[in-house]
Amino acid sequence: MATPQVVEVLAPAKINLTLHVTGQRADGYHLLDSLVTFADVGDVLRIEIGDAFEMITQGPEAETVPDGPENLVLRAAALLEGAPKAVFTLTKNLPVASGIGGGSADAAAAFRGLSAATPGYDPKADDVLERLLVLGADIPMCLASTTARIEGIGEIISPVGHLPTLHAVLINPRVAVPTPAVFKAMKQRTNPPMPDIPPVFSGVSDCIEWLRAQRNDMQEAATALEPAIAAVQSALEGHRACQLARMSGSGATCFGLFETAQAAQLAARELSRTYPQWWIRAAQLGSQSDRAAPCFS
Repeated sequence: MATPQVVEVLAPAKINLTLHVTGQRADGYHLLDSLVTFADVGDVLRIEIGDAFEMITQGPEAETVPDGPENLVLRAAALLEGAPKAVFTLTKNLPVASGIGGGSADAAAAFRGLSAATPGYDPKADDVLERLLVLGADIPMCLASTTARIEGIGEIISPVGHLPTLHAVLINPRVAVPTPAVFKAMKQRTNPPMPDIPPVFSGVSDCIEWLRAQRNDMQEAATALEPAIAAVQSALEGHRACQLARMSGSGATCFGLFETAQAAQLAARELSRTYPQWWIRAAQLGSQSDRAAPCFS
């Protein structure tokens, strides 16, 4: 079987619908209990098999993305022993350090793409997943890019197949919020976990009502560090059709949930006119594993 020469992979935005911080290990890692899903918007990684690893960045959000060895794409690729060398062209559509996966999703896309381009390679045959976890706690969940309950430090992944497709507006006020700073600013690190996720939701409204009773335990600390998060939250909550607004991850991106795709798209257009300086996208949230599968050419 010939090795595919070009692979293109979507790195979908990761959305923490809930994020409960339940404790902290002796080694400093925080324990989480989070319901994570993925959007139909994201970065795109083109992988062209070559003689050496090389990184090219482009796209509307690429200005501050490193293209040297510190880039998570190259660091993840280096963990794949036996995989071919490649030139990575990253089209960066997601804001940097924004709480929606970003670099972790890109690293996971590199891993998926190179694995698919390596005939006979089995990523489960070695400890590469453990090493990817060291690069970033979000990377293992981004590998599957499917709706799941995430526990531990990010390594316990339980797929949730019955969540309805949710319609959202994603907003980032174009401020970067470093995750370590948010964890450091948290006053309470031992909080209750999520309750069991209902086995059936009757629809979008039922799901949103359940989500309303959950939390993002990092939001208060993140907002104290970056008040623009409160402005985004207020803008979403102030929209007549928004049913729930919450920060994703460690911020500063927030999501607003809407009853229909049409309502979300209309809200995104209206909010973009009011806040032209913000990054605003309408998105569908749900299992993205098919969209995130490598495409060969």
